[in-house]
Amino acid sequence: MHRRLAISIFLVASVFAQVPADDIRNLRTPNTDTHFQMPEYRTLREWETRRSQLRWQILAAAGLLPLPPRTPLRPQIFGRIERGDHSIEKVLIQTMPGFYLGGNLYRPLGRKGRFPGILTPHGHWKHGRLENTEQVSVPGRCITLARQGYVVFSYDMVGYNDTVQMPHKFGGKAEELWGFGPLGLQLWNSMRALDFLQSLPDVDESRIGVTGASGGGTQTFLLAAVDRRVKAAVPVNMVSAIMQGGCECENAPGLRVGTFNVEFAAMMAPRPLLLIAATGDWTKNVPREEYPAIRKIYELYGKAENVEYVQMNAGHNYNKDSREAMYRFFAKHLLRNASEISLSEPPFEVPPDSAMRALSGKELPTGALDPPSIFTRWKEMTVPARSSRFTRFVLSTYLGTEWPRVVYSDLQGEKLVLSREGRQDRVPGLWLNASGVGRATLVVHPEGAAAARKMAPIARLIQSGQPVLLIDAFQTGTAKAARDRSHKFFLTFNQSDDAARVQDILTAIRFLRGEKRVKGIDVIGIHDAGIWCLFAAAVSPVNVRLFADLDGFQGADQDFIDHFFVPGIQRAGGLEAALKLVRPNPWITK
Repeated sequence: MHRRLAISIFLVASVFAQVPADDIRNLRTPNTDTHFQMPEYRTLREWETRRSQLRWQILAAAGLLPLPPRTPLRPQIFGRIERGDHSIEKVLIQTMPGFYLGGNLYRPLGRKGRFPGILTPHGHWKHGRLENTEQVSVPGRCITLARQGYVVFSYDMVGYNDTVQMPHKFGGKAEELWGFGPLGLQLWNSMRALDFLQSLPDVDESRIGVTGASGGGTQTFLLAAVDRRVKAAVPVNMVSAIMQGGCECENAPGLRVGTFNVEFAAMMAPRPLLLIAATGDWTKNVPREEYPAIRKIYELYGKAENVEYVQMNAGHNYNKDSREAMYRFFAKHLLRNASEISLSEPPFEVPPDSAMRALSGKELPTGALDPPSIFTRWKEMTVPARSSRFTRFVLSTYLGTEWPRVVYSDLQGEKLVLSREGRQDRVPGLWLNASGVGRATLVVHPEGAAAARKMAPIARLIQSGQPVLLIDAFQTGTAKAARDRSHKFFLTFNQSDDAARVQDILTAIRFLRGEKRVKGIDVIGIHDAGIWCLFAAAVSPVNVRLFADLDGFQGADQDFIDHFFVPGIQRAGGLEAALKLVRPNPWITK
């Protein structure tokens, strides 16, 4: 008897210990300069499950979930320059109808056959893909690669050189609702650039590599993370646990919620990956920290030999030493005659900018869209989810919600606190008539549990003896707390308040689902909380009966901005998608 009592006390104490004293969502608000730690993955299955989740997360943050249709590229290749052992051409492709991506195509001359292809996104250098200095030469690496036997496509970041229909930095809340921003547009451009490179008759589509430095390094590992056609990657001076990227084109809402660039780079495994680092920038710790963490992922595949690193005693760069390390790596993994060529970089001659720019002395093609029309075109490219199951998945991905495996609870009198296993969050509330049997009702009010309890219909419901759970969803009622929102890219690393509220409602539903006396679940959403509850019910894997007055919410962009701001929610299907999955019953507040 005493032993059973001791065990019971221990179990209760253990459960209480799982409910934190404070909500980590308020205590820890990571940003680009947070020092992140790589999680421990013990099995390949565990990692591959995580990798799949991260891929969807990247695509959602980029506004590319579901992927848009791959419309005709209609490539224009012209202005050929021949330099004995290589040629350079100007390129314009339409990554979506009316939007032009500019670049240069470098090819070997005097050789026959199909060649490996290399994509080279550039970083935030003043002259973009035409930057040619001792610190970095984009044309220099492309010329040398072409001489070695690759077909190379060097293309612009948004707002650089010939890709000028949008500025490099753009967007606001309306654009964020649709996942439209520099990161997403650039990632889509990279995917379409890969389509273009693979379409060339002299390219072996099975041998594609990508390399770029700084912001081009970010593009390199994000493309490699979401597109398995990349067979070898060399991100330069960007994979870091202490800095995640300082530009809008590297920071989209939702991108790094619960993750960071080292995990993204590890998604390349088991394909060949070379990390190039420098002692004079944020990749200074790569030999001791980032490389060992990524190597552990490769070891899960038994392919530790496929990941390498080199570090240069230099500042932020893609200099000759770094480029020559890249040449050796790509030759090892992509060239079939590597032993027959020199992998050092000989002198090269870069043509003048006027000979390289696709729009030099000419206007954009007829039909090129202006910025508002490009945003409209982006919205038109939204692909409806194919099924209710996929609709639920897409909505949940944009919301950043999960169905908790385990919910811990701490009940003291009628006061209850819930917390998800491993998440250290807190959902306070009131659990009334807890011993009752039958349908339970979850009530959510935008001002919290105390405000809901004062409403006459809720008071009558409580008096009926039916189990009733009133919660203080995130940043409401007793859950209100200070939260540091000062960082420029706050939503890149942290959920919006409204998305967190949907999660809290799901956590409460999961708790009720686990209560043996509960035979069904009703959810009442009052005022703006009706919208929170609608989306929670839509993504919940268990059926609930929803009562909510949407208070005139029609699903327009301004409705979401004013009442339910979740980046990407319109791209996910918005109100129409939620109503496809659940229809609320009317809620009478009197």
